[in-house]
Amino acid sequence: MSGKVNVVNQAERWASVKEVAQNLGVNRDTLYKWIKRTDIPAHKVGRLWKFKLSEVDLWARSTPESTAPDE
Repeated sequence: MSGKVNVVNQAERWASVKEVAQNLGVNRDTLYKWIKRTDIPAHKVGRLWKFKLSEVDLWARSTPESTAPDE
């Protein structure tokens, strides 16, 4: 992810692992694996992982199916 700040996303709320997993239609364990193995845009806040759904959607659309991590 580049260091650019998208002005539109500044007001976007942070989403939880549960919300992102539901949004992507994957198990939470799969999402944790993706955090470790890929460049999915995730931000650690204390012990919790947080996401901007717009960033995750962009990541999912730009990740070719052939390079998507295994569940």
